[in-house]
Amino acid sequence: MWLSTVAFSVILGLFLAPDPSYAQAVAKTPRIGMLTNAFDPHSGFEAFRQGLRDLGYVEGQSITLEYRSAEGQDERFPALAAELVRLKVDIILAEGAPAVRAAQHTAGTIPIVFPAVLDPVSQGLVASLARPGGNTTGVTFQDPELMGKRLELLKEAVPGVTRVAYLWHATALTTRALQETETAAHALGVQLQPLEVRAPYPFDQAFATMVAARPNALITQPSEVFFGRRTQIVDLAAQTQLPGIFPEREFAEAGGLMAYGSNIAANFRRAATYVDKILKGATPADLPVEQPTKFEFVINLKTAKALGLTIPPTILFLADEVIQ
Repeated sequence: MWLSTVAFSVILGLFLAPDPSYAQAVAKTPRIGMLTNAFDPHSGFEAFRQGLRDLGYVEGQSITLEYRSAEGQDERFPALAAELVRLKVDIILAEGAPAVRAAQHTAGTIPIVFPAVLDPVSQGLVASLARPGGNTTGVTFQDPELMGKRLELLKEAVPGVTRVAYLWHATALTTRALQETETAAHALGVQLQPLEVRAPYPFDQAFATMVAARPNALITQPSEVFFGRRTQIVDLAAQTQLPGIFPEREFAEAGGLMAYGSNIAANFRRAATYVDKILKGATPADLPVEQPTKFEFVINLKTAKALGLTIPPTILFLADEVIQ
């Protein structure tokens, strides 16, 4: 008995229907390009990976990550961004304004997410925090406003400070951060001694120059270059017996005396949620730029003891974490 045309079509369709597991296997795995100036993949990138894992992504299976670093040389960013574009990445995670700017000039319509950028509006990276526009969004931190607070904490923790070395290098927000620090120094009766470090960033020479000016303490400008060289910086501070306060907790974890600022790892974890939303169809222009709502104060008591300092109980009470 011959099968009807309808029945035959149904049976044939069952045989020819794609295997769901096969369809899933051949589906395109999202590829994320990670662009940074750090000298090694720091804790922020591990936090980003953890954020992706928390969202259900498995690296090497359901998502692929491509890491590229300019290693302290901003001029390498355009070539590295172009390399990521050739790899046909779906999103570029760009750390820092120079990396974001290079990606914007190279990536065309590829979405760009930044995990930690100082004031992206004034730097022209987004139109506004609420409505970024274009193909770029992410997480910011308004760090120059914290410079005065850092100097205040340093003076309270280290009584007798009268001269503070200020380590900096030229960025789009250098003037603003320096002005904030100078204003605070004037109010606190502290003499600020700015010292610029330029590529290739000879920090040993900078500290030798710094010590010759006889400062009592050290404060550093927020910088991806400084963050990437934080171990060298805190080691030099220890060798020259300079108590310092730094922008990120990772400095204190590496041996710096104190740190006050937003949590970079938390910013990177938040960046993973942006990547997830964009992969699911959201556009960067419609995803508001987030600002941190919590700042951390970390004190390294082991370093304080090595410097012969006794941190006042009132300052210890303010700390979010004390490293013994």
